Amino acid sequence: MTTAPSDTAPVSARPIRTVDVHAHVILPEVERAVAGQPGLAAHRELDARRNGPESLAVSGRMVGERIDRLTRAEVRLAGMDATGVDVQIVSPSPSHYHYWAGEDLAEKVCRLAGEGVAGHCAQASGRLYGLGLVPLQHPSLMVKLLDHALGLGLKGVEISSHAPGRELSDPAYEPFWAHAAATGAVVFLHPFGCTLDERLDRWYLSNIVGQPAENAVALSHLIFSGVLDRHPGLKVVAAHGGGYLPTYLGRADHGWKVRPDAHGCAREPSTYLRELWFDSLVHDPAVLRELVRVTGPERVLLGSDFPFDMGADDPVAVLRAAGLAPDVFDAVRGGNAADLFDL
Repeated sequence: MTTAPSDTAPVSARPIRTVDVHAHVILPEVERAVAGQPGLAAHRELDARRNGPESLAVSGRMVGERIDRLTRAEVRLAGMDATGVDVQIVSPSPSHYHYWAGEDLAEKVCRLAGEGVAGHCAQASGRLYGLGLVPLQHPSLMVKLLDHALGLGLKGVEISSHAPGRELSDPAYEPFWAHAAATGAVVFLHPFGCTLDERLDRWYLSNIVGQPAENAVALSHLIFSGVLDRHPGLKVVAAHGGGYLPTYLGRADHGWKVRPDAHGCAREPSTYLRELWFDSLVHDPAVLRELVRVTGPERVLLGSDFPFDMGADDPVAVLRAAGLAPDVFDAVRGGNAADLFDL
């Protein structure tokens, strides 16, 4: 593990720390707040239909086996030390989104999530930094709750790819995008659930196929709708390497050229990849090299999905396997995240 340098050391003399930007925490206080609330049962029924009983059973056992790593800071730090990770950006488990909740409950959930993450990170100052939540289902609350998260010392917020009846291109989100850009808050785009529903309810396709599909759809809405044109300072980090989008943008560019109805953005869609950030969690060295090529080496960040089974147990080893040039390796390992999150 790299020793944290003194803040008085010249920037050029400070070693690059290894920063994992995709790590989760489970917050029991959030789940206690929603327990027994109207809407929770229907939400769980939908989740069961989308995932299927076999996947739900496996996921339940997996989370139970890893609960200490998801809730106890000292266990988290031991896991980081074992893999050479100096810093984690900790975000709530996406199971805490609860986008079915009404306004009052949604605000309570987001406040509890932010406070819980801040408390978890305070147990290891300088090594753990956090993200809060905002309720995508209630756009009118999002600016206020972003400010609440930032006021707690968090670096930004985590969102899913959509909320019921709303895509990320929805004009109701414009005040949120503007405020996030103005404050420099990081918005971590991490899908949870997939609207393909029962088509993916076997073989864990709900996650294996559904998550990267949701990433691609959500990012396409941000790009094609002109959100990134209107808010050029926006800091959006896409989990799972941006899903299917970065390695198949030739079709998006072609459609933009030949279809006038695709002209919601000012220029070819592929050019916007260099205005977004992506984690490295793509599970294939060749795909990671391609992600670095198409986005630029300054736009990829180390991510592990700690400590879930669909993540990388040793993210630095996975990164090393991609065979990147030493300066690119160091940038992805931690230099880019240090700049983006102002560590």
